Amino acid sequence: MNRIFSGVQPTNNLHLGNYLGAVRNWVRMQKDYDCIFCVVDLHAITLWQEPVALRQATREVAAAYIASGIDPKCSIIFNQSQCLAHAQLAWILNCVARLGWLNRMTQFKEKAGKNRENASIGLYAYPVLMAADILAYKATHVPVGEDQKQHLELARDIAQKFNNDYGVKLFPLPEPVIGGPAARIMSLRDGTKKMSKSDESDYSRINMTDDADTIALKFRKAKTDPNPLPGPECLDEHGHVKADAEAARPEAFNLLSIYAALSDAALADVVHRFAGQEFSKFKGELTDLAVAKLGPISGEMKRLLAHPDEIDALLRNGAERAQAIAMPILREVEEIVGFLH
Repeated sequence: MNRIFSGVQPTNNLHLGNYLGAVRNWVRMQKDYDCIFCVVDLHAITLWQEPVALRQATREVAAAYIASGIDPKCSIIFNQSQCLAHAQLAWILNCVARLGWLNRMTQFKEKAGKNRENASIGLYAYPVLMAADILAYKATHVPVGEDQKQHLELARDIAQKFNNDYGVKLFPLPEPVIGGPAARIMSLRDGTKKMSKSDESDYSRINMTDDADTIALKFRKAKTDPNPLPGPECLDEHGHVKADAEAARPEAFNLLSIYAALSDAALADVVHRFAGQEFSKFKGELTDLAVAKLGPISGEMKRLLAHPDEIDALLRNGAERAQAIAMPILREVEEIVGFLH
């Protein structure tokens, strides 16, 4: 069976964009793939994390996975630092990857910003660790958003170079699984920016732990424009939103896209349904839908987080299962490279 590997960093709260763009799709993939879902805490420390907060955030991400419907009996759920193969393989792959490849990674430039000289080496080498995450399990498919496609290409390049350098066919070249139109959910305060855990304003996102009153308040405060909701004149012949229409009213189409994603409907159908309506009425319906979908997840997360020992035990069990797959692959790599045992 084809194998999926993916993960989320335990930094701040998971939000609606994480759920619609990633976690919900992972739940569906369990039927068709051998799935490994990781809480990538090694990646998290490429930027400073308060240790106590990191442990709590790791548990929260694990709780979000389970509450959303990822079955720990079917899929493997663990935190990255408990499987030593990730870090060990990353070092070997650091010696395969090339400086020029990493210099082309746009996400490092975005995250480091003007303080590039003060950025950690971990932040710079982050994509190689991501390659190790994937290749440690010989994963064949990786669900990625647009912002991670470049990193997956690097993982493919590293896998191919390792295979070529040593004359082996050890690593498969992982294929991307790109999310549908709901994969990119934008900020509730600025429809041109992606919904983010790191945004200073909590009103920019719907957190997976938000209760019904908080969800209602955030949608009520969500940025809109003074015009009624757009209609079918904004769609092309294929039912897609025209680029100029979306650019003119990003917040309107973001809210419509969220409704479409939560209701598993085509965006074109949602545009037709609410064409010409006032935002106040639409926001009420959007709130009701979001509460119906996210309320049970939020409740289950809170129940799980009230028993941290159970989450820790589940993660340890998942790590043992992950190690059972990754360590023999790491031993293969070490044998090929020429390490003595």
